[in-house]
Amino acid sequence: MPEETTSIDYVMEAASGPHLSGLRLDGLLSSPPSSSSSSPAHRFSSSAAAASALDSSLAPDSAPSPPFVIGVSGGTASGKTTVCDMIIQQLHDHRVVLVNQDSFYRGLTPEELLRVHEYNFDHPDAFDTEQLLECTRQLIAGHSVQVPVYDFKKHQRSSDSFRQVNASDVIILEGILVFHDQRVRDLMNMKIFVDTDADVRLARRIRRDTVERGRDINSVLEQYAKFVKPAFDDFILPSKKYADVIIPRGGDNHVAIDLIVQHIGTKLGQHDLCKIYPNVYVIQSTFQIRGMHTLIRDRNISKHDFVFYSDRLIRLVVEHGLGHLPFTEKQVVTPTGSVYTGVDFCKKLCGVSIVRSGESMENALRACCKGIKIGKILIHRDGDNGKQLIYEKLPKDISERHVLLLDPVLATGNSANQAIELLIQKGVPESHIIFLNLISAPEGIHCVCKRFPSLKIVTSEIDVAINEEFRVVPGMGEFGDRYFGTDD
Repeated sequence: MPEETTSIDYVMEAASGPHLSGLRLDGLLSSPPSSSSSSPAHRFSSSAAAASALDSSLAPDSAPSPPFVIGVSGGTASGKTTVCDMIIQQLHDHRVVLVNQDSFYRGLTPEELLRVHEYNFDHPDAFDTEQLLECTRQLIAGHSVQVPVYDFKKHQRSSDSFRQVNASDVIILEGILVFHDQRVRDLMNMKIFVDTDADVRLARRIRRDTVERGRDINSVLEQYAKFVKPAFDDFILPSKKYADVIIPRGGDNHVAIDLIVQHIGTKLGQHDLCKIYPNVYVIQSTFQIRGMHTLIRDRNISKHDFVFYSDRLIRLVVEHGLGHLPFTEKQVVTPTGSVYTGVDFCKKLCGVSIVRSGESMENALRACCKGIKIGKILIHRDGDNGKQLIYEKLPKDISERHVLLLDPVLATGNSANQAIELLIQKGVPESHIIFLNLISAPEGIHCVCKRFPSLKIVTSEIDVAINEEFRVVPGMGEFGDRYFGTDD
């Protein structure tokens, strides 16, 4: 999320000649009129209810996945719509909806209509930002909404027609001022600013307004000098600093748009908890991984097959975890006499297994890291309150090492927190700990990540929840008993 910024009251009086800004005259003395053409906010539920729905969508047992919200801003005729269309076209495997800020223009009052040529449609107060917020929150919460239809000739909203927008995987908010209000920015997962040369934008606007809207060139240029350019300098350009991605040349920049689409596709493929906690990593699922999970979760599998396929999965998790360790560049000479530039493995490394299930992961770690030191921690587990430390044997110099903490199942997270707390007491920096699991419960991830946000969790799958017996479901039973053959 962007850093909190003190709001600044911009003044449009710098524009040449007298004019009306988007600031409503009646709003100076009283609240804006509640006519249907002005602000039909009654069609949406309250902000508190929408925020509550948003919070519930992030709960571990929530069914729908929260959508990925993209904000696209930029000057007039910068190519925002073209960029949005290209993103939508390339995200054809996902449901995408486009919400235009232009739909949320306020309907003009009779007094403003008499002087419409002096009204500034590029001022932030020309938009009903409250309704835009309400609409976006409802979509994020998974509800369908009715977006207003604005008549640019009458400068009023249609009182009898709305555009139905359904909940989707991706929500794109497009408009010149969608970055102006911090509340709107805070709803966005990605902010894109389309940066196009001012002369190009002016030429496009002249062509659009004269051909599509029947205006003469003089009126277009007058409006541009009086309202459009001052608004860009005062409001739109300053919001550029909030952008995560700046696209020069707009829709002509295919490379930038391809990279953005790839990033969005990656985020959509993530588990919801990976979006909440960037320190949680789930190895990419394949049919092989799903097949091995199917086998080890089968209650009727033989012990030999359970151990064989568990070892394969553990090796994948260990290899993935090792990929998060720091590396240094190293050059070697190949048998052909050529120089190869690669990386050198992290030297200061050790493993720590949480006894007894964690010991099942030691062989895979030793197979990947020759001669690695492995410590052990035994914590008494009694339902959800097993927090008593029974035994620990750790390398003396563990504070100087990166630690791979081993436990195949992350359930409630209480035992894990106890083990992590012990490592930190021994001098291990929190950011030097990588927690490796085969499966994790959402409750355990919440418990560990909220307490230790700098630690990394690497797992192969995130299960649904834990039951009243504090077991992961669907889970795979008591892993240690099944692996070591003591479940009879």
